Formats: sequence, structure tokens, C-alpha cells
Amino acid sequence: MKKLIAMLLALVMVLSLAACGASEPAPTEAPKAETPAAPEAPAAPEAPAVENVTLNVAYMANWGSLWAVATADAKGYFAEEGIDVELTLFQDGPSEIAAMKQGSMDVAFIGPGAHKLCSQGEAQVFLMQHMGDGDCILGLNGLKTLEELKGKKVGYAAGTSSENILTTALASVGLTLEDVEALSMDADALTTAALSGQVDAVAAWSPMSLTILEKGKDVTDICSNADFATMASPGSWVVNPDWAAANADVLVRFNRAMFKAMDFASAATIDDAVAQEVAGYVAKITGLDVESTIAQRYDGSWMNKAQVLDMIESGKLVEYYNNQQVNFGDAAGPLKADEFVLVDLMTGAK
Repeated sequence: MKKLIAMLLALVMVLSLAACGASEPAPTEAPKAETPAAPEAPAAPEAPAVENVTLNVAYMANWGSLWAVATADAKGYFAEEGIDVELTLFQDGPSEIAAMKQGSMDVAFIGPGAHKLCSQGEAQVFLMQHMGDGDCILGLNGLKTLEELKGKKVGYAAGTSSENILTTALASVGLTLEDVEALSMDADALTTAALSGQVDAVAAWSPMSLTILEKGKDVTDICSNADFATMASPGSWVVNPDWAAANADVLVRFNRAMFKAMDFASAATIDDAVAQEVAGYVAKITGLDVESTIAQRYDGSWMNKAQVLDMIESGKLVEYYNNQQVNFGDAAGPLKADEFVLVDLMTGAK
């Protein structure tokens, strides 16, 4: 009996499963159409990598030449622009410009006197850095006035800011180079001549002038750039025209780094902490002590980026260079300032 019951139960289960299998499947929803994915926005093109460059930079051993470039190097502003600078010492601007023409130097800082070569097409200004007041006439052994220079031995460096300050100073009292015994010599010889009594006066620039004032006998600082209202004395960064045409982007990057340095270091005349820091950068290059280097911080009006750009916008920057060429007289070349001052390389770095 139990066996019959078990067989009946098994039969019921088989029939139930068969019935379930015969039933129609429950209706299912039709698959929804997939919403097409929004196309991805094209990736922004990557900025081209800045090519690292090494620039051979000519400088002179004073605050005016180094205050900004030394700061830009020490604070990493050049590195930010992919620029490495190799500094080479020169005694004067004309020698630097000759080196650029020969290809051994890429860019150079020049003082006022060498700008006459820009008007002659030998170099172009790509950055005005400051207005100088570091050139002066020093009377020796008791000589105290410009009028006393007549017939005296006067040491100067031809083709430099030394000659510029001397001719301007003489003209202010009705004299010319013909009225004095003008002896042209290089910077080292000028200092030696002044301290050894070989000349009666010298047309000098900083820091040479500071050395002569400190160590010379009965020295008088007769006059400087600031004593002549018409005497424009810009300190500039210059470049060979052919090199500039092929490397405009590099010069803009150089200027961008320099503007950062100028914004910081231009405060050296009013901020002792800044002066100490900048003097340290300069002294490391020149080998002079920091204290004597700081003494040079009043040799000019150190500009920042805003001042340079404002001068460009107002037209005063080009006007200063034109006035300077007028002061050169017959020594100036035929080019006007707007033909050798590359303002676009300054405005392009803002």
C-alpha cells in the first residue's frame, strides 16, 4: 500500500512539472533602445614644450649691469622659462657688441655710451632696464670745477658712457675734447691713472668711480648724469639684429624672466632687506664684498615692468633713446630709435 502511494505521488509531481513546462512564458518588456553616448569633447591641444636654451650673456662688473640678471638667475626666473645663462665679463659695451657680431655672445648689457652703435645698426635694444646716474667726472689733486679742465689731462674710455659724460660736461661750460688733453684708455687703466696721479681728472663709471673716490687723493665728484637735464642715460639689453630676427621667442622669454626680477630688485633703493639680497647675488658674480656692492644701489633709477610698459605706451621710452642720439651729435648713426628699439619684445613679455 505504501509503495502504491509513493508511486502515485511521484506521478503527480511529474504531471505538475509537465504542466508548468507547457504554459506560455510570461510576457517580457521589449528592450529599451539605448541612448547613444554623447561624443567626447576633443582634448585640448597640449602647449608645445618650451625648448631649453643656453644663452651666452655679456655683462660688466657693477650693480647697473647685474642687479636684474643676477636676481633672475638666482631666484629661478630664467629656469622657469627654460633658459640657462652663461655669464661672461667684459670691460665695455663696444667690446660686447663686437663679440655678439662675431657670434661668441648672444645678448649683452650696455651702458649709455655704446648706444651710438645701435643707431649705426650694430645692435638692437630689446629691453630697457633702467636710467643710469653712475657716470661722473672726478677732479683729482684739488681740481674742483669743469672750467678747470681746460688744458688738463683727462682720462676717459672712448666709445663708452665715459666719453658721453665727458663731452656733455665739457659742452655745458663751452669746452670740447679739443680744449683738454684727452687720454683714452680702458677701465683698468683709468683707475690706475687716477690713483697714480697720471691725469688731472677722469670720466668714470661705477664701481670704478667709487674706488677712485675712496682711494684717490683730494678727489672731487664734479658732476654726474643727473646734473644734465637733456642727458638720457638708459641701461639696456641689446642683441645682434640677425640673432634677434631668428630668436624673437627666446628674447620674449628672457624679458619675462627679467621683468619678474626687476619687479623684485627695483625696490633695493628703499628696502634694505632687498638691497642686501640683491647685493649678495651681484657680489657672488663680481667677487666684490657685499657692502661695497650695496653702495652702488643709488647709481640709477631701477625700473619695474609696469614702468617700462607705461613708458612704451606713452612714447617716452623711444623718446629717451632719440634724445640720447641727439646728445651723441656727429657720432650717432642714421637710424632713429624706433628702428633699433624692439618694443614688441617688451610688450610681448607682459
